[in-house]
Amino acid sequence: MCADNNKYFRKRTRDMNQFDKDIFERDKSGEVIRLDDQEYPQLFAVILKAIRTTAKLNNLVTDDLQKIRDVFSELIGKKVDDTFFLIPPFYSDFGENINIGKNVFVNHAGTFMDRGGITLEDEVLIGPKVNLITTNHPLNPEQRRATISHPIVIKKKAWIGAGATILAGVTIGENSVVAAGAVVTKDVPPNTIVGGVPAKIIKTLDE
Repeated sequence: MCADNNKYFRKRTRDMNQFDKDIFERDKSGEVIRLDDQEYPQLFAVILKAIRTTAKLNNLVTDDLQKIRDVFSELIGKKVDDTFFLIPPFYSDFGENINIGKNVFVNHAGTFMDRGGITLEDEVLIGPKVNLITTNHPLNPEQRRATISHPIVIKKKAWIGAGATILAGVTIGENSVVAAGAVVTKDVPPNTIVGGVPAKIIKTLDE
């Protein structure tokens, strides 16, 4: 009887801890998020904001780089550094989990699905049509409309080539290069060049 009580107490504690975190924290921490979650409307409201703000960004007709930075800052909910350089169009499904360092360049037609968190450290270069995808779906067909999110981190001075795709949970090491068209499914060490589908090490910068 005592053991049963302990099991019940542990389950109640887990349930209470779950409700201590809101849906945004649960989403970023890699929990499964279902469409019928009672807090999902809060998440969806940010998605709708991202749709409106990216449309605003992509309809700018201007050579004023500061205006572009201002609207991008509105999208991510924080001011980007004055050294940030973005060429629209740009696509994001969330926006507010993007973090940008200094001297970062993002070329046109990038897609940042950032619910799990995307960090671009200082002096990162993002080529055209790069996809950074932090959200996935469970393999179980009964849960497949739910989502699971994990962060992507691009370390200092890394360069992501045109059309490359970085998948959820991946870290690209400092100074590393991802070749054009690569699909990166696992972490890339520092000072390394990777390419292919799935991406594999081609050589190190020391070579």
